[in-house]
Amino acid sequence: MTTAKAARSAEERQREIVRMARATGAVDVTALADDLGVARETVRRDLRVLEDHGLLRRTHGGAYPVESAGFETTLAFRATSHVPEKRRIASAAAELLGDAETVFVDEGFTPQLVAEALPRDRPLTVVTASLPVAGALAEAEQMSVLLLGGRVRSGTLATVDHWTTKMLAGFVIDLAFIGANGISREHGLTTPDPAVSEVKSQAIRSARRVVFTGVHTKFGAVSFCRFADIGVLETIVTSTLLPAAEAHRYSLLGPQVIRV
Repeated sequence: MTTAKAARSAEERQREIVRMARATGAVDVTALADDLGVARETVRRDLRVLEDHGLLRRTHGGAYPVESAGFETTLAFRATSHVPEKRRIASAAAELLGDAETVFVDEGFTPQLVAEALPRDRPLTVVTASLPVAGALAEAEQMSVLLLGGRVRSGTLATVDHWTTKMLAGFVIDLAFIGANGISREHGLTTPDPAVSEVKSQAIRSARRVVFTGVHTKFGAVSFCRFADIGVLETIVTSTLLPAAEAHRYSLLGPQVIRV
């Protein structure tokens, strides 16, 4: 009886930890121990279990939630986390434009920063499913912005479904800037929503070159829907917070890895 009660207590505690992580974006071992009235080692054990179940990623002294079929952060939340890192990544990614005349810019906050960093002194056609990207570029004189039609997802303000993918399939695009909720050497690029996955897959099929942009916390994370292998990427742009040894492991799968 005591064992069953303890097991239930652990399950309830772990559910509460996941709820708190998803509500706040991260949790701290010491604060959790105080809030839950348990030892820090108990919290660490809970975090290990939750990481094994793919719900959290542990950090030094805490953990943050993994995006999954049941949980995805909003664009508004993404605009408040790791912002200096995302700006560095976006600037470096925009420098990879080369002689591209047509560009796809993915949904998400980092791709939006890439769009804002694109040069305004040359003709450029930008295709996007993201309303914020289209809005940010619409008044640039030398840019032609094509907004893909479809159902707008409230959390990310981007279009999805067959209208979006059908329109996108009609283009041949020089360069696609792609984001993801997770990137791993084993499972490739992943995202929680199948409808979003379809748009990303089609963008990659339509593009001659593909550049992935993402902060260090994306690496090793795995979400629900796989939409590409690492090998389809020409370049990965991330920050120096991704260890050099890990960046090298990704480069062995094909892409150049730029850390800024």
